Amino acid sequence: MSTVIYPSPIFGPIHSRRLGVSLGINLLPADGKFCTFDCIYCECGYNKDHRPKQKLPTREEVREALEKRLIDMQANGPVPDVLTFAGNGEPTAHPHFPEIIEDTLALRDKYFPNAKVSVLSNSTFIHKEKVFEALNKIDNNILKLDTVDAEYIQRVDRPTGAYDVNKIIEGLKAFKGNLIIQTMFMKGKTDEGLDIDNTSDRFVLPWLEVVKQIAPRQVMIYTIDRETPDHFLQKATHEELDRIVVLLKEAGLSATASY
Repeated sequence: MSTVIYPSPIFGPIHSRRLGVSLGINLLPADGKFCTFDCIYCECGYNKDHRPKQKLPTREEVREALEKRLIDMQANGPVPDVLTFAGNGEPTAHPHFPEIIEDTLALRDKYFPNAKVSVLSNSTFIHKEKVFEALNKIDNNILKLDTVDAEYIQRVDRPTGAYDVNKIIEGLKAFKGNLIIQTMFMKGKTDEGLDIDNTSDRFVLPWLEVVKQIAPRQVMIYTIDRETPDHFLQKATHEELDRIVVLLKEAGLSATASY
């Protein structure tokens, strides 16, 4: 099984389906996963198969590596569209995430003031005041909500600790529109034969009602792009994603699909 474990603390740039030329910032160890979810579709594989032995990069290591890379990009290209916190797990789990955001915004302003700062998060730490404040300062606060069905979350996203989707929803509402909702749609079954198709009205319509209440400035829906640790998952079709985008737009929401 192929998995993607990213270097730390800086990787890329890569071309993102959703964000353009993206310089990656990985606040997790370079030799494994560190995540509060254990998604069956994660390109980094299952948590148990990639336990890291290295430590988290320090705030200083992140700042120094990022500045070095930005200086190189300023001299040699390419020009980044976005600086993206992603990588081998949940970026907001880093104990100095808020301070690293401050450093990154300052470096962005110095070297590439037109670039955006994005964070891809599974939303599990948005209840923390300093994380919440930091996410409110960036350009693209991209927060995951794959479904509002608690059983589906346990089957697919597989939180590693206590997880209450209703509390997460209230936390998302607290951003008062200053967020982008990101949702994975897919089909097929788990390795155990459990159905994971969330493209039907049974899942889409309740999710849509909640997204309307959250009122994000944008909704990004997408489907599987790389090999997954669970072997029987299938991509949602263009038609299925387009149908969901139409429903979102009819509800007055800005929405895009990545196929």
